[in-house]
Amino acid sequence: MLQNWLNIVPASDQSFTLMEVSTFQAEVAKAKIWYRGDSNELSQFFKQVQEYGSKTSFWESAPQYKNIRKIHSGLPAIIADTLAYLVSSDLDTIDVDSDFWEIIEEKIDFKNLVNNAIVDTLVCGDGAFKISVDTEVSPYPIVEFVGANNVEFEQSRGIITGVVFKTHYTVNNKHFVFNERYEKNRIISTLYDENGKEFPIDTIEQLKGIEPVSEFDGDYIMAVPLKFFVSKKFEGRGKSIFSGGRSDCFDALDEVISQWWDALRMGRVKQYIPESFIPRNPENGTFVNPDRFGNDYISIAPPMAEGVDNQKIEVVQPDIKYDAFFSSYTNALLMCLQGLVSPATLGIDVGKMSSAEAQREKKDVTGNTRNTITAALEKALPELIKAVLKTYDIMQNGKPGEYEISVSFGEYGAPDFDSRIETIGKASSYGIMSVETQVEELWGSSKDDEWKAAEVERIKSEKGVESLSEPIFSEV
Repeated sequence: MLQNWLNIVPASDQSFTLMEVSTFQAEVAKAKIWYRGDSNELSQFFKQVQEYGSKTSFWESAPQYKNIRKIHSGLPAIIADTLAYLVSSDLDTIDVDSDFWEIIEEKIDFKNLVNNAIVDTLVCGDGAFKISVDTEVSPYPIVEFVGANNVEFEQSRGIITGVVFKTHYTVNNKHFVFNERYEKNRIISTLYDENGKEFPIDTIEQLKGIEPVSEFDGDYIMAVPLKFFVSKKFEGRGKSIFSGGRSDCFDALDEVISQWWDALRMGRVKQYIPESFIPRNPENGTFVNPDRFGNDYISIAPPMAEGVDNQKIEVVQPDIKYDAFFSSYTNALLMCLQGLVSPATLGIDVGKMSSAEAQREKKDVTGNTRNTITAALEKALPELIKAVLKTYDIMQNGKPGEYEISVSFGEYGAPDFDSRIETIGKASSYGIMSVETQVEELWGSSKDDEWKAAEVERIKSEKGVESLSEPIFSEV
């Protein structure tokens, strides 16, 4: 009734057509270029992709061969490396009910492997740990991490059922792709050329001896996927920390820095010198060429009018708006870091940006990002260790065993040693904390139980507290 009374006409359905400007592989390539941080590569890449439609971005529109200095901040690599270090360095304990894990952990360099995997996943969006067996190379399982550009996931109702690893070869100027499909209980290997035509595996010299299908015991996959953020643009794939609008923010930051330094170069002191004052070569009387970073000057021809004296040197210093450049740099920097990491985490002096209390609140942003990474690793790493140990059991001509594994990370932003001493000292003076608890809170997992027990006895002895054995009463 209300609709009829107001004479409201229902809206008609509309359809929209949007053209994606890049594929998933192109997004991964762009993220890797940002991480590599080479200004020449950035300029070449963005001039080729032309993803913005018009040459409006800095790296796409800046002339390549003119005398313009294009500076890259290096911020993308700093962000990824810092986050990876924060997480991998806090990998506290790995509880494994196996006697062989310590040996395997050392052979595969587990912590370095995890650190590299975190960096690649943050940059590319996702990837997978690949377990392979080659007794000619190592008597233990070989573990490597493959980034998103060479990995595909096969899913069924949101569950990964297979992982495809791609390796590229070039023979006689012909390109081949070697696919290894990791499924439960087996690995299927195929070789294709660039047109998708299948070839025998032994076409590539390095692949001779590999069977098309390799089966093994155990209900598991010798590959473990890893991703921290979910992509809303590419279904089933991970999201890079450089994707979305953050790439535009990095581009804007590089433009501000380049303009700032170009203004500094153009804003040097300029000297206007009459020709009669210009130094000459004593041998032939020609003018001495100026040095751009030393005695740079501008020659002034003598005046033609009578009675005009122009025999003096004029020095001009352009006025550079440093405050405007710094404000633009600060805003561009914060746009690059917002929602991802705090400037203080990267060691950037942010004292002029806001108060110390506000910076401590921004520190929580780094903690949130770190918690997202550790939550994914606490699920993926136990599965990886299980798969490695099961593969090692198979290599020993045995059946894969069952293992219970747990991985834990330390607390981010824990107080430093001096702060812990002050806090624990106050608790001890108030008599609300035992000596055993004091030693445990102060040293944690940095010291073993034997050392901490001896430290407890030392402190008690100095305080005059002695532990006496329970007296034994004989029976009457």
